Amino acid sequence: MTIPRGTAQSPKYQRLAADLRRRIAEGEFTADAALPVESELERQYGVARNTVRLAVDVLVNEGRLVRLQGKGTYLREHPVLDHRAYGPTLAPAPRDCLAAPSAVYHGEAAEAGRELSTDFEMMIVRARVDIAERLGLRPGEAIVVRRQLRLLDREPYSIEESHYRAGLAAGTPLMEPDPVEGGDEAVLAALGRTEVGAVDHLVARMPGPEEAQWFQGGPGVPLMVQTRVTYDRRGPVRVIETRYSADRSRLVYGIGDLGARASLPAPATPVDPARADAP
Repeated sequence: MTIPRGTAQSPKYQRLAADLRRRIAEGEFTADAALPVESELERQYGVARNTVRLAVDVLVNEGRLVRLQGKGTYLREHPVLDHRAYGPTLAPAPRDCLAAPSAVYHGEAAEAGRELSTDFEMMIVRARVDIAERLGLRPGEAIVVRRQLRLLDREPYSIEESHYRAGLAAGTPLMEPDPVEGGDEAVLAALGRTEVGAVDHLVARMPGPEEAQWFQGGPGVPLMVQTRVTYDRRGPVRVIETRYSADRSRLVYGIGDLGARASLPAPATPVDPARADAP
């Protein structure tokens, strides 16, 4: 076995890491069996021990592998959950799912055979510049933030924060430090602020120290950050910022008429995008 050719700027250990990613993506290694030991990888690729060690370090830092003391190196598997971020409903629904109410998350977890739990808190904070701009406020104005920390099978899954103008939330259940029956959407509808549209901004970035500590991901695992601004007929209603660990979440968006989707076979699991990096 040889390391694929790379550019002159690509060190040998990085090309070895790329080939190991390919083998992982193709299912050559399984979660219940250790990867070949370093001496075996040396023999397979004809490289020095240090090259193997550096390549494995890269994949450990990416969160793909984990070293278990005295046992070996294993795939670090996080089951990926599809979250329907938004799409036309496949069947008549009693209300819109623009804001992804908690029922959506619970339904997806139940379908996947996983247990969803949530820790909730309410805070009054100063608005960040980007949040203030999206809500039409001045930076630093007081806003109400309702935060949900979601866990799947006790593993951190997402951090969701809904940002409201203080004047909109004042005197309503949105000021309560507990979840609202029917979700925040029910409170907004009762206030005459039913959300009828939304704009999503999706970015990927590395987690900050507190985020990394909560998500417990590998040092090289980024976050997917979905920032949703919802609107009613009068203007912006709230900003929902949801952060997901990229190794255990996949956002699904439906486009157009999906009436025939139920009759189609389920799509295959996508190929690991890391394979595109292989020379």
